[in-house]
Amino acid sequence: MASSMGGMFLGQQQSGSHPSGGSGGPGQPGMLSGPAGPRGTANNTLVDDLEAAFEACFASLVSQDYVNGTDQEEIRTGVDQCIQKFLDVARQTECFFLQKRLQLSVQKPEQVEKEDISELRNELQRKEVLIQKHLNKIHTWQQVLEDINVQHKRPTELPQGPLAFLEQASNNIPAPMKPN
Repeated sequence: MASSMGGMFLGQQQSGSHPSGGSGGPGQPGMLSGPAGPRGTANNTLVDDLEAAFEACFASLVSQDYVNGTDQEEIRTGVDQCIQKFLDVARQTECFFLQKRLQLSVQKPEQVEKEDISELRNELQRKEVLIQKHLNKIHTWQQVLEDINVQHKRPTELPQGPLAFLEQASNNIPAPMKPN
């Protein structure tokens, strides 16, 4: 799959056995190269466009023109336009990767199944770790509850009252031995 996306990062259409790798079909523009952007080159890729749109969003938020500007509506419109362009390019990029995923699923369905199995195994491992964590917490709280129950039982076993302590202490003193 990495070889089928090589053109996206280089700004070129790939040459090879996959004719749909560089274009969306007859009459559709290629997904790999976008329109000429702010950098003025005709070979911009979607990644370049996405990066440029992100930089424009960031620049519009920290631009001196917007900081010193007094017209809030103009500032809001400019920022909204930058964000909208970023979202549009992000959707195009997502569409590109979804198309590549579709091509992969058609050409190599076993690869998609392997990825799904791997994702399910990872999810099972994550959930097993989570279950272990919860079991440890349950065990800890059971110990706390047992300790509380033991502490509550002890006072009921002991006699209560102002002289109870003295009575218990005197019971522990051994009786004097009689001389022979």
